Amino acid sequence: MQCGSLKASLGTSLPCKASRARVSTRSRVTRVTQAVADLQKAVPFLPTADHLAKWSNTSWRNFTALQQPEYPDQEELEKACAEIASYPPLVFAGECRTLQERLAQAATGEAFILQGGDCAEAFSQFNANRIRDLFRLILQMSVVMMFGGGVPIVKLGRLAGQFAKPRSANMEEKDGVSLPSYRGDIINGPEFTAEARTPAPWRLVKAYNQSAATLNLLRGFSTGGYAGLDRVTKWNLDFMANSEEGKAYTDLARRVDEAIAFMQACGLDMNSSVMKETEFYVSHECLLMGYEEALTREDSTSGLWYGCSGHMLWCGERTRQLDNAHVEYMRGIGNPIGVKVSDKMDPGQLVALIATLNPENTPGRLAVIVRMGATKLREKLPVLIEAVAAAGQVVAWVCDPVHGNTEEVNGYKTRRFENVKAEVEAFFDVHEQCNSVPGGIHLEMTGDNVTECIGGGACVSELDLSSRYHTHCDPRLNAEQALEMAFYVASRLRQRRDRIQKELESKGKVVMLY
Repeated sequence: MQCGSLKASLGTSLPCKASRARVSTRSRVTRVTQAVADLQKAVPFLPTADHLAKWSNTSWRNFTALQQPEYPDQEELEKACAEIASYPPLVFAGECRTLQERLAQAATGEAFILQGGDCAEAFSQFNANRIRDLFRLILQMSVVMMFGGGVPIVKLGRLAGQFAKPRSANMEEKDGVSLPSYRGDIINGPEFTAEARTPAPWRLVKAYNQSAATLNLLRGFSTGGYAGLDRVTKWNLDFMANSEEGKAYTDLARRVDEAIAFMQACGLDMNSSVMKETEFYVSHECLLMGYEEALTREDSTSGLWYGCSGHMLWCGERTRQLDNAHVEYMRGIGNPIGVKVSDKMDPGQLVALIATLNPENTPGRLAVIVRMGATKLREKLPVLIEAVAAAGQVVAWVCDPVHGNTEEVNGYKTRRFENVKAEVEAFFDVHEQCNSVPGGIHLEMTGDNVTECIGGGACVSELDLSSRYHTHCDPRLNAEQALEMAFYVASRLRQRRDRIQKELESKGKVVMLY
């Protein structure tokens, strides 16, 4: 029986096999077309982009690479990098694309970035409890900001790769003895001995293994129920139970619990991923080029190359030169990236740097991380914001209030909490004046009960510095100080939200803001 006679005998418009095949083919083509369109939106550029014509994952080798250690045995270095290159990636391209979408929201004020962690990770301090405590602190801070500020929080750890540190001098001298500067455990050791300070390639492999173990634990925490909002009252760190910040968090957590109970009564599914899981990403400074190259992988989905050592990489104040290796490498990878900017940055140079790193002007591709100190920030940041806006460039502006506020007290490098807070205050003030978007905050902090920064509700004094000064590098905010900062940021986010809402209402517009 022919297809037509079958339809006639059934009295229906049953499609014939050929017709169904055509519909199926069109459907597949539509799905593929939509998938390609979605992918194009999720990547910073296509693999056919003009700026990639002379780029490769090794093209950085044709440029000057600053802040690289001098390894005495190059053959051993090549072996270590080759070994890492044979290992699996630490992160995946799809995760990086999702992060780019989240950072794009931060650039427009629909989300806020919380980026924090150790100045430099240490081999000797690596254990599950320390990872858990930092993760828990970031969760606490994000709840404070999200509940108080009314915006989603993009959680980024300085973690699982933040081992290396740039140095202002190649050599350090003590008592007439000169040795290579300590550059982080991935390169050499902090002990002031010739053996410890000699750069050792095996440390690269150890850093990879520690990063892999850290990411494994973080993924378990993020998706295994530990980060569920029904546990918000259980996240308080033990040593903070009786502190003012701990009490304030406990009070807020109870309010969150009450809100969740109300929503559950309204039919909220407590077993949904929104309630039981959280997104958590890792980031570090892109510094050691051999290590980064070894973990640069081509993504089979998009055809782009990604730096698979971390979800987000940034170049620092000492390595952001347009004609140097770090910028050459970072302009071609598909990751979200950041660039640290001090008061020394010229507005024209910043516009040129942004154009190089984000040639397609893709939202979420680039974060400009500002580190100046409060006084200089009020003077210099407005000019940078105006230059970037005039060029039509889209970036997420992030405040790093710690690096511009380091001083020495009683022989210890430290930071005063009031200076750190003053820079955050200046950051929000400047963006309000410029009618631009404060996109995030970047902190060196720890979940440990340390005494490395002076002041704040923790009441750490100059005399307390010697009590629990554990950092191998720069001083970090302790958990109480970090949580106090989160409450302040939440208040500024709330003020911004209320101000924008009033402006819209005065114009007769009713818009629901996050």
